[in-house]
Amino acid sequence: MKIGSIVIHCCEFERMVAFWQEALHYVPREPVSDNWVVLRDPEGHGPNVSFQAHDRSGWRRSWLHLDLYTDRQQEEVNRLLTIGAKQYPWRYPENADYVVLQDPDGNLFCVVQRPQIS
Repeated sequence: MKIGSIVIHCCEFERMVAFWQEALHYVPREPVSDNWVVLRDPEGHGPNVSFQAHDRSGWRRSWLHLDLYTDRQQEEVNRLLTIGAKQYPWRYPENADYVVLQDPDGNLFCVVQRPQIS
């Protein structure tokens, strides 16, 4: 398992994406939507940086969270629960490829199923 993406929740979605795309020389990974984009290093080094649009008034959690990528999602979720993570009651969309957990301090993070992760 590895850090696959650092997710930034933001109010100024388009400005944030444009700024970090230019600052890091990253490119969007497809698909891109009106409220979610993943920027990746075109050379394949380093973690992705993802942006999710949010209305500040409605968001009560951290403005950052980690997406952990693995090709063994259920095994890793079970391992993380054993060492102190907790399930979080998230409303998942159909066919979600991620599981939302809380670390021991209550911070949310996602375990994302991705093939061929070393």
